[in-house]
Amino acid sequence: LVVGGSGGIGAAFSASLAGRGAEVLIHGGSSQGGLDAAIASARAAAAAWASDAGGRPAGVSGFLLALDDPIALAERLPSLGPIDILVCSFGPFVRKPLHATSVEEWRRLALLDLALPGALASALVGPMADRGWGRFLFMGGSRTDAVRAYSSNAAYAAAKTGLGVLAKSLAAEYASRGIGAFVLCPGLVDTEYLSGEARTRYAAVAPGGLLLEPRAIAEFGAGLLAADPPLASGSVINLDAGLKF
Repeated sequence: LVVGGSGGIGAAFSASLAGRGAEVLIHGGSSQGGLDAAIASARAAAAAWASDAGGRPAGVSGFLLALDDPIALAERLPSLGPIDILVCSFGPFVRKPLHATSVEEWRRLALLDLALPGALASALVGPMADRGWGRFLFMGGSRTDAVRAYSSNAAYAAAKTGLGVLAKSLAAEYASRGIGAFVLCPGLVDTEYLSGEARTRYAAVAPGGLLLEPRAIAEFGAGLLAADPPLASGSVINLDAGLKF
């Protein structure tokens, strides 16, 4: 299950996992066109894998579900069937100083950037442990691998930093049951969500003036998910090419 798998880094994960032979279920928020495009890309990757492996391509499907609260997706899980891998590449971003961050923004960021992946992990880890294998991958924010100060996005960064506690707790508590968990903290990534102004601004501070490609992030993450045993379980990994703020 790739939550937020219909665009950006999530769509790259959907294709990367399908291209390794995984059966992929893609969650999209609101855009049917985006979901259809992600499914088509993942199916093409699955077909390429099957051609090389001499087998049949794994299934790729998807569904739309707008997320304003973790309960909506948590209640949907029983109808989705067994899930062995969760990639959570979804979460709102707010760039504001603390004095301008509203109560509602705090609530939304905490719910969707931290409580949502946490609730999904709580729901899925028991069945995974019973089957003896499972993987979790959460997308952090830039430089949220440690407790740091932020002048313009503290609420977002606080929630994303908490994902490290979640992954390390999953890794430590369920290592003997075949479970692995990771957090990736990408740098400045070139996705369709960036405006032209933002792309120019980010490129000016990105290492070498180049924004990162979503596929590179996804391929790295897919390798972590495929590793057995998951030697890097519990890791919070910067993937920012040396970004300096």
